[in-house]
Amino acid sequence: MYRNLLTAFLLFMMAGLYGHSVMAQGKTTRKTTTSKTKTRTKPVKKTTTRPQTAIAIPYIQGVTRVKIETTFGNMVVRLYDETPLHRDNFIKLVQEGFYDGLLFHRTIGGFMIQGGDPMSRNAAEGTMLGMGGGDMTRISAEFNPAIFHKKGALAAARDNNPTKASSACQFYIVQGKPEDDNMLNMIQQQKGITYSEGQRYVYKTLGGTPFLDMDYTVFGEVESGLEVIDAINKQATDGNNRPKQNISMKITLLPMDMKGIE
Repeated sequence: MYRNLLTAFLLFMMAGLYGHSVMAQGKTTRKTTTSKTKTRTKPVKKTTTRPQTAIAIPYIQGVTRVKIETTFGNMVVRLYDETPLHRDNFIKLVQEGFYDGLLFHRTIGGFMIQGGDPMSRNAAEGTMLGMGGGDMTRISAEFNPAIFHKKGALAAARDNNPTKASSACQFYIVQGKPEDDNMLNMIQQQKGITYSEGQRYVYKTLGGTPFLDMDYTVFGEVESGLEVIDAINKQATDGNNRPKQNISMKITLLPMDMKGIE
């Protein structure tokens, strides 16, 4: 029964996804020590542990980042060197100003926000979007078991081509939701993949969309601005999951020595 339900759910969520390295981070514990002398014992400082609601991502200097500006705030996205085809293609389009003025044309709460359709620029209200860019050369899939669909993952949309090659321009950013071990075990069994303990921890705390792993290429992650994804997905949509209020984007390439959060 679970297998059938999972299959039905995947077909529903993946429908219309045209044109989805993170290092898994687990829990760490801090050790405290005491030092004794002949006359007295040095007191141990008390520490408190805050409940963890998100995974802290260290800033890494010397990698490629872009800023995605929206009416609901900005996101800073790190592009992965482990997916050079997607990275370089995305950088090229950003430098050309390809994405400026395009819309997040498809949003589904608990799943993802999708954009990058060139036909979305100045599209009339109610127009169904998502087929633009089909005349552009696809990008070959770059799957990596260490790269997964956690919340904030930047991934390439695609059509139902047999090699799972990516759209040259359309992308999505994962919102997802926390998953439990039962769901992860079913996905492992169906897809023949193995999640590390760190990946499981991320999926169970931060959340994501594990059912898309190794089917859509992830080529970056949001380092700051996860709340923007949530804000966008709270907006009302029409029957095609297009936001009723146009949500446009502007994407700029950041210098390698800057976070560009502001």
